[in-house]
Amino acid sequence: MEYCSNILETIGNTPLVKLNRITAHLQATVLIKMETFNPGHSIKDRMALKMLEDAEKRGDIQPGGTIIECTSGNTGMGLALAAAVKGYKCIFTTTDKQSKEKIDLLKAVGGEVIVCPTNVEPEDPRSYYSVARRLSQELPNSYWCNQYDNLSNRQAHYETTGPEIWTQTQGKITHLVVGVGTGGTISGTGRYLKEQKPSIQVWGIDTYGSVFKKYHETGIFDPNEIYPYITEGIGEDILPENVDFSIIDHFEKVTDKDGALMARRLAREEGLLLGYSAGSAVAGLLQLQDRLQPDDVVVVVIHDHGSRYVGKVFNDDWMRERGFLDTELRVKDLIAFKKDRSFITVQIRDTIRHAFSLMKSHNISQLPVLDGEHIAGSLTENAVLASLLENPLGNSEKEVSAIMGGPLPVVEESLPFSKLSRYFSNTVPAVLVKDTAGQWHILTQFDVIQAI
Repeated sequence: MEYCSNILETIGNTPLVKLNRITAHLQATVLIKMETFNPGHSIKDRMALKMLEDAEKRGDIQPGGTIIECTSGNTGMGLALAAAVKGYKCIFTTTDKQSKEKIDLLKAVGGEVIVCPTNVEPEDPRSYYSVARRLSQELPNSYWCNQYDNLSNRQAHYETTGPEIWTQTQGKITHLVVGVGTGGTISGTGRYLKEQKPSIQVWGIDTYGSVFKKYHETGIFDPNEIYPYITEGIGEDILPENVDFSIIDHFEKVTDKDGALMARRLAREEGLLLGYSAGSAVAGLLQLQDRLQPDDVVVVVIHDHGSRYVGKVFNDDWMRERGFLDTELRVKDLIAFKKDRSFITVQIRDTIRHAFSLMKSHNISQLPVLDGEHIAGSLTENAVLASLLENPLGNSEKEVSAIMGGPLPVVEESLPFSKLSRYFSNTVPAVLVKDTAGQWHILTQFDVIQAI
């Protein structure tokens, strides 16, 4: 029989998945390292297990002990899974900016969660760093993992994530893109990859309100760079020992809004339900797209699953309250809601029989008519049926040009929903849209009804 002896054996060996629609305008190949395939749905499973097993080897925690960690949620989940298998207790400190879903998940796997204020200095006794440190000093047989300064963190990625990417890309990787929080992923993975091929560029994604980018570029830790931000999982107001700045070639900052919007695009356009920091990582890469060459192979390592953010990034009300979404839907939003975005057409010399067959097989009521690649007109089911009923045998082999109407209106994908109605009428049941990637879409009255 083929099976794993426990859930921890399923950690790692996650797949690479190519981005297509979002990066259609790029000639470089962009691959996502899908760390959501880990059992805790996050890359942190790797380093959580490594930190705990190294602590066990050193004798820092004994059977029946308590694991303590300050976490934004994902490291806690990895530790909780390991604790469940190994028989430890868990206490997690986190900040009040973390999503409710993360906190509830930590409790679901047996963790005790202490929520601490975000907007305090790291040395403040109320901070989630300080509370974790204090608990580790007060509780007997407890171990504070301290993912920020525990070098088992980056070693886990040196031993697993880096080799996996190197093998999966057959050594063709040219760029590694990672959101930087504790620094373990980018430092461990980047070190391994640069040992194999020094020319690989390692780009760290930072957020506004974090100290990383300025410190990397100037060597100055500037407290004025620190201010509250919403993005979860990346950026810091401290310099964790796990961040090896010598490995990182460039830091790129991404706004809270751009990260959130890109996370939503990844879900709707690529079918990838990923976390907030994944949106930031891809948005940061697109900000740097002018640095890419056609033959480049970019690997973006993502941190966690989008299910952690259903009450935030994937909640329209939450997004609108922060000014991240327009209060009004636009044509591109309506297209994103469509389950089937196929663009079915007929050529001007195709037969009416062929057009009828397409309408029937795809269950559609209108078809754009092309002359080569040029949009020449349109067909409606009423026109097709009227022709066939008039003379079923004689008209079925006629060209569609004999009964087609004028071309459907073309609208911009940025057009507000309120202005869309002016294009529809009894004789115009749909409009055409060309997106930024050059792909044509048809938007029908029924599509609009479904979206709203």
